[in-house]
Amino acid sequence: MGKTESIKQRSIYVYLPSVEMVEDWKTKAKKGNMSISHFVIEHVANSLRQEESEEDYKPRATLIQQLREKDENIEKLTRDNEILKLALERVENELRRYRAEPFLEENFKGIRGYDGRLIELLKKGDRVDSDHLLRLLKIDPRDTPLVKAVSRQLENLEAYGVVEKTRRGWKWKG
Repeated sequence: MGKTESIKQRSIYVYLPSVEMVEDWKTKAKKGNMSISHFVIEHVANSLRQEESEEDYKPRATLIQQLREKDENIEKLTRDNEILKLALERVENELRRYRAEPFLEENFKGIRGYDGRLIELLKKGDRVDSDHLLRLLKIDPRDTPLVKAVSRQLENLEAYGVVEKTRRGWKWKG
């Protein structure tokens, strides 16, 4: 069977009641980015499925609405996520400052809590230079008090003999 015969067998002719209806359907098809044939097939199939009461079938309009709602929800959640990230970053910065205070006071008396992440990074066994260490600790190198606190922690750890300063950075000895 040739291509022309196949097309003839699959063709039907529909005569609409008015030219206005034809133009309306063609406009709607174009608006939906589909051919008039595809438009008619989709709408007839939709109507038949609804008549046959297919339980899991959802009309295209419903799916489009659900997709729109999901996109709006994703957008809202993305905004909320960004706000939470900023809030977490602020809290972490405040916590870093709080933990750094004992290392910034010259006459501090009591127990100083070392930054657990600093110890963790040093214990990995790799040599870590100061700039890389600050990046890993998410400390801005221009934040002088925090840089000073990290430097004092490293100096104290070196004085205790658990780290050593080499030409290529700090290394855990303990």
